[in-house]
Amino acid sequence: MSQTIINSQVPEFSAQAYHNNDFVTVSNKDIENKWAVFFFYPADFTFVCPTELGDMADKYEQLKSMDVEVYSVSTDTHFVHKAWHDASDTIKKIDFPMVADPTGSLSKSFGVYIEEEGLSYRGTFLVSPEGKIKIAETHDNGIGRNADELVRKIQAAQFVAEHDGEVCPAKWTPGAETLKPGLDLIGKI
Repeated sequence: MSQTIINSQVPEFSAQAYHNNDFVTVSNKDIENKWAVFFFYPADFTFVCPTELGDMADKYEQLKSMDVEVYSVSTDTHFVHKAWHDASDTIKKIDFPMVADPTGSLSKSFGVYIEEEGLSYRGTFLVSPEGKIKIAETHDNGIGRNADELVRKIQAAQFVAEHDGEVCPAKWTPGAETLKPGLDLIGKI
């Protein structure tokens, strides 16, 4: 087993992306002092991937209202991202940057690259405004993700970041009770 990347700093990177009908450069400088989600998927023009990206597109306005930027990432080029965006009604809904990682360098730095396939696993990473990875989740490629679950986890991460000494129990949602770890709770939960 490898070492976890939780609380590690996001590496320096620079990549081309398709965003708002244009080709742009995205780098680690773009996420400084902001919450960011990196949403890795295997490839454009596939089957599970558009269902996940469409689900994320449906939650994008809510995530933006939470001061979270989303970056979808695959090992396709930014040209392929544009072609997919133009061809698929589901992918046309995407307003977040679609990052190109044709060399796999970004996928490798997040630990989701599949060397023998030149693709990445389905990896979801939440990065704090300090540039530290707070959530890291990787799925095998046949298992799709749920954006509702991600939103809840981001809400918990943001709450914990803003409320020193408090933690969020299982299934916590905004407004629910949190816990303040201490001797008085041991054996009482």
